Amino acid sequence: MEEERLLNRIEVNPKVMMGKPVIKGTRIPVELILRKLSEGVTLEELLDAYPHLSPRDIQAALAYAAEVLAFEETIVL
Repeated sequence: MEEERLLNRIEVNPKVMMGKPVIKGTRIPVELILRKLSEGVTLEELLDAYPHLSPRDIQAALAYAAEVLAFEETIVL
């Protein structure tokens, strides 16, 4: 139930950022959030740089990425 609420914060709309998943109501792609976190940017730095984001939005981006990877199909060559 909680994860479902988080995933509702993510929007995929072909008219917004060419259909990339974004935080709903923003043009901030999930990919950008994940990339920044992987580069070592802290949660506080991310929130300072993108004042429209909340800690829940960042949680939602992580939950979305986990959900997508959970259903990714791996083909062994």
